[in-house]
Amino acid sequence: MDRKRILASVVVFLILAVLVYLQYRHWRTFDWGTFWSQTHRIKKLHVLHGIAYIYIGYLMRALRWKIFLKPVRPKTSVTEMVSPTLVGFTGIALLGRAGEFIRPYLIARRTDLSFSSQLAVWAVERIFDIGSFAFLIVMAIFLPSALPSIPHPEYYTRFREAGFALIALVAATTVAAFIIKRKGEAVAQWVEQRFSHLPKVGQKLGDKVREFGMGLNTIHGGLEMLYLSAVSIGMWYLIALSYHEVTHAYGVDALEIPVSQLLILMGSSMVGSMLQLPAVGGGSQMATIATLSSVFDVPPELAASCGILLWLVTFAAVVPLGLLLARHERLSLRKLSEESHKTESPTPVSRT
Repeated sequence: MDRKRILASVVVFLILAVLVYLQYRHWRTFDWGTFWSQTHRIKKLHVLHGIAYIYIGYLMRALRWKIFLKPVRPKTSVTEMVSPTLVGFTGIALLGRAGEFIRPYLIARRTDLSFSSQLAVWAVERIFDIGSFAFLIVMAIFLPSALPSIPHPEYYTRFREAGFALIALVAATTVAAFIIKRKGEAVAQWVEQRFSHLPKVGQKLGDKVREFGMGLNTIHGGLEMLYLSAVSIGMWYLIALSYHEVTHAYGVDALEIPVSQLLILMGSSMVGSMLQLPAVGGGSQMATIATLSSVFDVPPELAASCGILLWLVTFAAVVPLGLLLARHERLSLRKLSEESHKTESPTPVSRT
């Protein structure tokens, strides 16, 4: 780990430590006995259902990447994408942000394509993720029986404003993507000229625009766009169903939360994940726990237990199978992470 990653980890740790201190200071009456009692009473079958939804979601991610590869590798199968997908998300769970590029790196090696081309696909994939979640949250905002019925209706206005901001972000990103797809080289040159006083920065940004345009070129026609959108929305809805199974595993009224309202938890978890430590997370759990407590009036002990279990099911459940696949294929996650950050040219995959 280089100095920048060490410094980033220290900063994240300090911020999370302060957040944990403030949270539990606010919960002065937090009862650890109640916490363990609530945790031990969960219905394990619901948890297993939640894990199953998450794994089906990974299969849908593999399917989506297979669709992206269709123009250049039409014979690639979904099963070929499953292992890189699971190993890649295991890398993120264990290494944090340092493991983000493992998945496109492995796929590039498996398909004999350039790493930069798969980074471009990875970037386009983010647009579909944001757009799909925005679609679901907008549906929740406008459903009469969804967000307006939360225990604290005063939060509804804030969520609605956040939803509209998300719509604006998706719209702006879509317009930018359309322009780059049509005039990618011209946009790249414009960016380089705008940053001509910082040649290295301008060149890097210009290259990123070109890579992004390369990823957009994998989408051919409106029918394929609709197919990718349907797969993405379905995948995020499965994640919402996983949240539903976990919250209902406790069998208490406080956590009988409708799927539409659980999108709030998903959003808070996504925002919190920007502050996370390798293997232990932190930000995601804290954001989820705080939302359960403040928005849904869930008791502190129950909120803490549920927040941790949600993280284990939706984020960490991939680790056992991912590690087995990495071991079977003799892959080193740490070496893959290092190589994926160093190169964009085809090199042999690291093996232990």
